[in-house]
Amino acid sequence: MNADAFISRVAPVAVHLRFEGSPIFPSVRIAQSAHETGWKINSWNNLVGLKVGSGKPNPYWDGSSVRTGTWEVIGGQRVDTAADWRAYRSIEDCFRDQDLLFQSARYARIRTARTPEEQADMLQACGYATDPQYANKIKRIISSHGLKQYDEEATAAMHMLEDLKRRMDQLAAENEELKRRVGRLESRSAMAVPAWAKPAVDAAVAAGVVDTPDEGGLDFYRLVTVMHRMGLFAPPA
Repeated sequence: MNADAFISRVAPVAVHLRFEGSPIFPSVRIAQSAHETGWKINSWNNLVGLKVGSGKPNPYWDGSSVRTGTWEVIGGQRVDTAADWRAYRSIEDCFRDQDLLFQSARYARIRTARTPEEQADMLQACGYATDPQYANKIKRIISSHGLKQYDEEATAAMHMLEDLKRRMDQLAAENEELKRRVGRLESRSAMAVPAWAKPAVDAAVAAGVVDTPDEGGLDFYRLVTVMHRMGLFAPPA
């Protein structure tokens, strides 16, 4: 798989997870995956070199593993060895499991890194890998393949979501204010018979002019009172 094809597979997942709140810059995630795998999507979908270690199964890793050869830097020397790697159902599960790992105090500096370069440095400083050139290799991949564009893409999407949420909150507030105004208007237009209008309303009911006197509006009660004073409500014969 060439670099472009690799990036086209990994970038959308990295951007989506960042949009959801992952602390990992998409550029760092793509570059780390490329470095760890040699630009290949392995069949067990572990692109970030997560070993089985002492971890327990979780929602993203069911305990499956694959053993392959690898190398570590020990005492300044490269040592060939083998390791058991976590196996995943998907690339997304792999990245989500890595995010769980990064929630530990050991990796706090990775979570709080303010730039992709700083985050690459913190991966090495926190002991994620033994290669002393680990951070530099990741930063070179970020630079040479223009991967920061995916950080910008995720940031733009997050800003759009924030703007949408603000607009929705504004609309909700406007809706509540509209409800309050309608309620006030309804309370003004539907009221119990005022004491000053009761004689007129009673006369209108007795004359058969009004059959639903309750919950009328203020103007209605004023009109009935004026009509009553004019002697317009004669009792039925």
